[in-house]
Amino acid sequence: MAHSYHHALSSVRQWGGTVDDFLPIHDFFDESKRISADFRHRALRHHAEGIYLAERIFGVTLTLSTGRVVPVRLIGEQHMREDFGFIPSFVDWLKEIRPQPWMGRAKSLHQMLETDLDNS
Repeated sequence: MAHSYHHALSSVRQWGGTVDDFLPIHDFFDESKRISADFRHRALRHHAEGIYLAERIFGVTLTLSTGRVVPVRLIGEQHMREDFGFIPSFVDWLKEIRPQPWMGRAKSLHQMLETDLDNS
């Protein structure tokens, strides 16, 4: 789906309530579009761990304007299934990242301390 609003409409069809009941959760998943305008933004929250993070932020359940209670995890799973057809893990995303030399280049703590002492 192209927009979190459309995910929210789908949630309304599935559980009732209003778009405004669901929009904050779907916006949470898609908010990473701020930093990446293409599909790669999904790597930050579109996975099982992102769904559990949504639970920590929004609570285990969402009480709709109608009074119905819906598990936040089910709303997150709906979002993933609509975007991918399944729920990826974070590892599914990681295994697609091609390691680059700069990603592993780090000084040891000992080297950093020596550099700091030399610059004092």
